[in-house]
Amino acid sequence: MESTATRDTGTVEFRITGYAHPDAQALSAEVQQEYVRRYGDPDETVLHPEDFEEPAGLFMIAYLDGRPVACGGWRAKQAGPDGLRDGDAELKRMFVIPAARGRGLARAVLRRLERTAVEAGRSRFILETGTEQPEAIALYGSEGYSAIRKFGIYKDHAQSICLGKELAAAV
Repeated sequence: MESTATRDTGTVEFRITGYAHPDAQALSAEVQQEYVRRYGDPDETVLHPEDFEEPAGLFMIAYLDGRPVACGGWRAKQAGPDGLRDGDAELKRMFVIPAARGRGLARAVLRRLERTAVEAGRSRFILETGTEQPEAIALYGSEGYSAIRKFGIYKDHAQSICLGKELAAAV
């Protein structure tokens, strides 16, 4: 799937690449450094490229004038501990490089990811962010995400914030 939009600051193209793609790995390395700057450590959540392969997941990159500048993906989750439900999709590695921020790219990636999750039969997006990411918290709040029961390896961490959004009615 490719989608192209022209903005006054350049051409934006959204590509489903998979998590193993070199651009996905480069952006993931950048987001890990962002976590180190904000929290002191990288995210230790284990991610496997196959988690982001259709139909059980997806990874997308936004390119601005041919340069990878933003990314995000989702992976299917099933009912389990901490309130996880069949039909959940966990949002991972949402990131926009600093030089491309303020252009609406995170919102555009998020909305495209939501749409693909619905198309794959997922009914709710869940995610974990943190107190040191106010931009992310504001974005998700403005898109209808609200607090859910904490899950994942950081569920007991004071800086962890878990959010969710029902997708079927939202997309």
